[in-house]
Amino acid sequence: MNLKTTTWLLLVALGAATGADAQQRHAFSAKQAADYAGKNNVQVKNALIDISIQEQTNREVTAAAYPQINANAGITYNPLVLAQRFPNFIALGTYGVLAQEGVKNGSGQSIQMPADVGFIEAAFGTKWTNNAGVSLQQLLFEGQVFVGLQARRATMEFARKGAEVTEEGIRANVYKIYYQLAAAKYQIGILDANLVRLDKLAADTRKLYEAGFAEKLDIDKVTVQRNNLATEKLKVLNQVDNGYLGLKLLLGMPTTDSLVLTDTVSYEQVRSGVLDATQYTYADRKEFQYAEKGIELGKYNIKRYKLTRLPTVALSSGYNVLRQSDKFGFGGPWSKGASIGLNVSVPVFDGFARAARIQRSQLQLQQSQNQLEGLKLVIDRDVQQARNNYTNALATLENQKRNLELAEKVYNQTKKKYEIGSGSQTEITNADADLRVSQSNYINALYDALVAKVDFLKATGKLQ
Repeated sequence: MNLKTTTWLLLVALGAATGADAQQRHAFSAKQAADYAGKNNVQVKNALIDISIQEQTNREVTAAAYPQINANAGITYNPLVLAQRFPNFIALGTYGVLAQEGVKNGSGQSIQMPADVGFIEAAFGTKWTNNAGVSLQQLLFEGQVFVGLQARRATMEFARKGAEVTEEGIRANVYKIYYQLAAAKYQIGILDANLVRLDKLAADTRKLYEAGFAEKLDIDKVTVQRNNLATEKLKVLNQVDNGYLGLKLLLGMPTTDSLVLTDTVSYEQVRSGVLDATQYTYADRKEFQYAEKGIELGKYNIKRYKLTRLPTVALSSGYNVLRQSDKFGFGGPWSKGASIGLNVSVPVFDGFARAARIQRSQLQLQQSQNQLEGLKLVIDRDVQQARNNYTNALATLENQKRNLELAEKVYNQTKKKYEIGSGSQTEITNADADLRVSQSNYINALYDALVAKVDFLKATGKLQ
């Protein structure tokens, strides 16, 4: 008997190595397993890290509104101070005074300004220059930073909703794999009961054979049935072992840890816990909440670009000290300087780049709003489809339950006829085959109904 195989794709954990040495034992209900995955699954853990990343991004935005203080210090050595060449102003001044005062030279002639006084070279500066200072920049107003501060809460909610969407998808898969394993355990119980039943039938057949009321062929037929059933059980056990590996991978649990499933699957369990899900709103879905936060951020984006029309105002100040000397050291004298300034930057013309950014953001917001409206249609479709599947699964399960009860009744009656000698080996073999098919169909119907229930709860946003 083969269970549904679609969800066994997660069994990539086969052959995966684990570095954990210490083994732990976990006894989980389906909800406890989903809660464990919500903390340890790799995708969920990364989604939670995204929240922390967004928190640090918000801190970076907030930092732009705080004073920015920087300190600097340096020392410069000039082995050769660069000399500058310029007209001989000393000669010019001297001749100018002499000419103005009418001073005569040794020949008795008035001293005149020569046509060319030449150039002189002088080095300005010292071999050692020490400087130190501190500066402060305070942004008083900047449109994008202002909007960024306003949007911090929305960005955090957006990150949280994204993590919730990821976690919900993982939870749904955990429930499905968990119930498949629980159904397989239920199947193994039925196989064990069938083995006991066939052992009893083999013993009864042997007694009939010894009494002359059965043939050796009848014993062989029962033995073949028993061997086939034992082989089937081995296959199911192997599927269960591999299924546990897949579930551990989904949970984020080391493969060396021991996992025990405490929940069982039953007819009553399929019908319980769905009454509250018959009424739903779009806001119950994590995806809808996530999309709404995306629209809110889109509005902030438009506001951010619009505020770039306003001037940017910033305050700056600084304090510096300077030492110049031909000798190395840090002793005085030090010259001091300080400044305070207010800077206003007014945007005048940016080549229509701002208008293009605003228009682009508005179009992107319109896309997000359209996607939200489309999501409403998808949610309505998902709920109706999940409701139809769940209703059909319940009807199928009900039919298979009745069919299983009827097959058990037919087998028991056929067995009684066979025991009293009024029935044939063929009849008991056919009744046994019909019973096992009914058992298989019932288990598959039970699992399908549980999966349909999970899908219905997820579609209505009520999956816990």
